[in-house]
Amino acid sequence: MSVKVYIDGQEGTTGLKILERFKDRNDIELIRISEEKRKDSAERAKLINNSDFTFLCLPDVASREAVSFVDNDHVRIIDASTAHRTNPEWAYGFPELSEDFRKKIETSNRVAVPGCYASGFNSIVYPLVANNIIPADFPVFAYATSGYSGAGKKAIAVYEGDEKPEEFNSPRQYALSQQHKHLPEMQAISGLKYTPMFNPIICDYFSGMVVSVPIQTRMLDKKVSPEKIHEMYMKHYENANLVEVMPFMSADEQKSFFLASNTLSGLNKMQIFVFGNHEQILLCSRLDNLGKGASGAAVQCLNIMMGIDETTGLV
Repeated sequence: MSVKVYIDGQEGTTGLKILERFKDRNDIELIRISEEKRKDSAERAKLINNSDFTFLCLPDVASREAVSFVDNDHVRIIDASTAHRTNPEWAYGFPELSEDFRKKIETSNRVAVPGCYASGFNSIVYPLVANNIIPADFPVFAYATSGYSGAGKKAIAVYEGDEKPEEFNSPRQYALSQQHKHLPEMQAISGLKYTPMFNPIICDYFSGMVVSVPIQTRMLDKKVSPEKIHEMYMKHYENANLVEVMPFMSADEQKSFFLASNTLSGLNKMQIFVFGNHEQILLCSRLDNLGKGASGAAVQCLNIMMGIDETTGLV
């Protein structure tokens, strides 16, 4: 038996990637909107209410508008915008964080798909807070390297155009005012009392990212070794299908290791790494910003809501 699925914003990067993940599935009946009516509110409302599941791949204002169109109690919404990620009435679409997150996704009619940077950040920091390794008021700093695919169509066109400015060949730091749109989500979901500092860096490759959180152990009330943190992550994610805690490396192995950011490009998985020593620990989460950080996460949530194997169409 198939379910009816509509993607509002099907021409955007996330919408197109969701469509790709449905191409070999016979349990999905796609409802398509004609090109000339893509911005027709009445037509969008009709298709939303005719669906079993609607994906919102829209800017925040348009996403909130689309939710207001719903007058069919059976329509289940999966929102890939930032609009509802910190709304406690919405399920947060990261089932590996805890069993409570997973259960809420299973039963909710409203699921907010995590942001890509927030996915990497929360995969690291949520377990640290939940397992009392860092207190909720710990001063957390994070930095990240990402491909340009998450920057939107205009930026992608510049990166891939013939007249790319010279500075686009270099990694570029941005959101320097500490007001990145993912920060509220990073704080709210991780359980931190204060907003973390965040330094995102966009680079000249298409997709994939690494989010990193350094910990100075002298700032902790109770010191902990990198081996113990690695053990904690192994236990936290022991039943995860799409999150993998990578083997802990010896000091010599770490010296010769390079952590690339694009290794998982095109995949729907996440890898957690623990580096460092007893004084300084570096925690890293690697993922594809278009996969586990966007469309892959959205499809995973759909699968859970449908009550089928969560990896369907993803591995």
